[in-house]
Amino acid sequence: MEESTPFLSHFSLAGKVAMVTGAGRGIGQACAVALAESGATVIVHTRSTDAKETMDRVSACSPSAMAVQADLSDRSQLSNLVDEVIGQYGRIDVLVNNAGVNSRYACEEFPEEAWDRIMATNLDAVWLLCQQVGRHMLMQRSGKIINMASMLSFSGGFTIAAYTASKHAVAGITKALANEWAARNINVNALAPGYIETDMSKALKADPVRNRQLLDRIPSGNWGKPADLMGAVVFLASPASNYVHGQVLGVDGGFLSR
Repeated sequence: MEESTPFLSHFSLAGKVAMVTGAGRGIGQACAVALAESGATVIVHTRSTDAKETMDRVSACSPSAMAVQADLSDRSQLSNLVDEVIGQYGRIDVLVNNAGVNSRYACEEFPEEAWDRIMATNLDAVWLLCQQVGRHMLMQRSGKIINMASMLSFSGGFTIAAYTASKHAVAGITKALANEWAARNINVNALAPGYIETDMSKALKADPVRNRQLLDRIPSGNWGKPADLMGAVVFLASPASNYVHGQVLGVDGGFLSR
């Protein structure tokens, strides 16, 4: 970045093409809106849910935005998704791997099919999208990949062994990719949301015992909202983070400092 360039322009995504998976609601929707408001053309991915609300918000500042649907646990659909986006826009400058699923079972009772489903979406799809989109970024000689890690990338949790395993692995492949691609002008980093108010966390927040235990561990004393991820995703997607590689950035109200 040139020293004469106005500092805030380093956060602009004007002219960039960004794809956000799992963008129909919650954190994914917030990321898609943030990138669009920062100037990017945004591809809004959902698995099967209606993307109208996200598209309405994104299209207000990203007229060339596109909604796409694919089940990321199906490898053929995943490959077709990348081909569709590259065919439409010719490039992907920013990839946000946000899509994720979860199921709760005691470790000794965890069904194989639930384990496989979680790993297919939370880990395999993240790896394959990094790999397939990364190949195009390497040809472009530029790109930003942002994976969605978790507080469970650092701890074990309860009754969520598959989710925990997948998020530990997401942190690991983020660092592995950064090691190989940093010198080739590709930034690979991850966000680790804390306890955020989303559909996935409703049951946990509604449990008075667990909710109190969590709040007692969060220095800020409150749950986060999806909008709390917006500044962090723009930072990691923009030229402002050009010297940031292989980091897992907690957006957690201070949870990891305890």
